Amino acid sequence: MPARNTSTTRSPYLRIETMLRTLTAIFLLLGTLTCISAQAGEPLQVVVLDPYVDLRTGPGRGFPATYSVPRGATILLLRQRTDWIKVRTDRGLEGWVHRSQLEQTLTPEGTTVALAGPTPQSRTEHKWEATISAGGFDDASLIGVSGAYALTHALQVRVDAWQMPGQIFNGWVATVGLEYIIKPQWRIAPVIGIGGGRIQYNPNALDYPTSHTDNTAYFSIGLREYLSDRFLLQGAYRSYKEFVSHGDNQEWDAWLVGFTYFF
Repeated sequence: MPARNTSTTRSPYLRIETMLRTLTAIFLLLGTLTCISAQAGEPLQVVVLDPYVDLRTGPGRGFPATYSVPRGATILLLRQRTDWIKVRTDRGLEGWVHRSQLEQTLTPEGTTVALAGPTPQSRTEHKWEATISAGGFDDASLIGVSGAYALTHALQVRVDAWQMPGQIFNGWVATVGLEYIIKPQWRIAPVIGIGGGRIQYNPNALDYPTSHTDNTAYFSIGLREYLSDRFLLQGAYRSYKEFVSHGDNQEWDAWLVGFTYFF
C-alpha cells in the first residue's frame, strides 16, 4: 500500500469521522438495533398431520430415532436449533424432529403452524460459520472469504483471507482473530474483535514503494443480523495497524459487508 504523503499516522479526528461514517452506513444497512428478549416463549402445542414423526436423540440425522409419533397425536414444540426442533409427546417422551416433518402440523384449534426462524437459543448453539464478504480497504476494494468456530456462545475464533484489487495498488491480507458477540441471542447483535496476521501490497504506479509483506493487527466493531435459520448478514469496520519492516508503521481503514452460512 502506498505510503502517506503527510505523516504515517492519520489525524485522530479524521479517523473518528471515517469510523462514524462507516458505522452509520452499517446501521442503515442492518436496521435499527432493538432489544430482543432472550427469554424463550411458551411451548406450542400442535397436532401431527404427517403419517408419523420420528423423534431422535439429538438435532441431526446421525442421531438414532427412538420413537415415532403417529398421525393425530399431540406434541409440544419446546425449542429450535437451526432446522431441528425439540418436542415432547403427551407421554412425556422428548426428542428432536426435523422441521420438514412439522410443516403440516396444526394447533388444536386447526390453525396452521408457521415455524419461526432461528430462536434466541438456536442463535447461540451453532458451531461453524462460513462468510463471503466485500467492501473497501482505503484506496482499494476488498473481497474474500472467512470462517469462524464458536468457543462459547459469545466468543469465536475467526480466520479471514481477502484480496484487495485497486487502481493504485493491489494485494492481500490474511488474519486470525477473536470476536466477542454482545448479546448473541439477539436477532441483531453488536460484535467487537481483535486479531493479527500478514498483509501484502503490490503498487500499480511507479512512484509508489515496491511490493512488500508485513505483519498487521486490527480492531473491529460491527453488527450481525440473523436473516433465516441458516443465514445471517454481517457488517463491520476495521482499523488496521501495519508494522512496516523497512519504514514507519501505517494505519488503514477497512469496511466490509458479508453473507454468512452457519451450521
